[in-house]
Formats: sequence, C-alpha cells, structure tokens
Amino acid sequence: QVQLVESGGGLVQAGGSLRLSCAASARTFSDYLMAWFRQAPGKEREFVAGISRGGGNTYSADSVKGRFTISRDNAKNTLYLQMNSLKPEDTALYYCAAKRPGYAGDPDPAKYANWGQGTQVTVSS
Repeated sequence: QVQLVESGGGLVQAGGSLRLSCAASARTFSDYLMAWFRQAPGKEREFVAGISRGGGNTYSADSVKGRFTISRDNAKNTLYLQMNSLKPEDTALYYCAAKRPGYAGDPDPAKYANWGQGTQVTVSS
C-alpha cells in the first residue's frame, strides 16, 4: 500500500496556471504506475493523465493535451501535474492514484488501488 497526499490546488483565473503535487509514502514509489483523475460535481471521475514507472512514457486525455503535463520525481517520491491555460471546465477535485499491475495511462479508475484525498481546483471565467 502507498499513502498519497495531494497539494497545490486553488482558485485561479481562466488562462492561468497551477502545479499540483502528490507526495507518496512508499519506499518503492518507482514500482507504481501513477495517474491524475478529476471529478466535477455531478459527474463521474475522469482520467486526466498517466505516467509510466520510470517517467519516460506519459498519456493525457484529449481534453487536456497540450495544456497539462504529468511528471514524476522518483527520488522525491512525488508526482506532479503542471496545468497551463486553465479553463472553467477544468474546475474539479483532482486526485492522484497509484497501481502496481497493468499498463501506464489506464483510464479506468477501478484499476487503481490507492488514492489521495483530492485537492480542489477552481477556475473562474
């Protein structure tokens, strides 16, 4: 098991930027496939971006391609999500998630065994 704690959310104007972080407790952080999901009120949790164990392969949802970048620092046990050109429709609770088996960029939240508590991102128009 791995404990995950997100930070970096907040209120930002449309067009602005935020950087989310997810600190992981596991000593074997590099064994985990990592991802960011988000959930807006009344909507299902949706995949935002995923990254391979070594960080060399990344995957993004079409809605955020070219604007959001996922990365990880295995030496610091930390996952990041750089969000640029934010839009009001990006407003949601953002979660980081971890799993060991499977493939990087898996968009199915049911496949992830470990979740953080979420950090709120609100984009005003």
